[in-house]
Amino acid sequence: MKRVTVYTKNGCPQCDMTKNVLDGEGVEYEVFNIDEDQEAKNYVIETLQLSSMPVVVVEGQEPVTGFRPEILLTLK
Repeated sequence: MKRVTVYTKNGCPQCDMTKNVLDGEGVEYEVFNIDEDQEAKNYVIETLQLSSMPVVVVEGQEPVTGFRPEILLTLK
């Protein structure tokens, strides 16, 4: 299974929906909250050059922003 990382922020409904879909599909993932982790925030903004949450990074694929269930359902 590919490594999945989800970058979230506080009070983000799309972030919660993304995690709910991944949980429902049994996808293992790691979560970093950019409101609480400056290093994660710097990575998303400076390296990935993204600012909308959530950001889902799947090993070997381009990062995805926003709630994208059609992509999340392919990660199982």
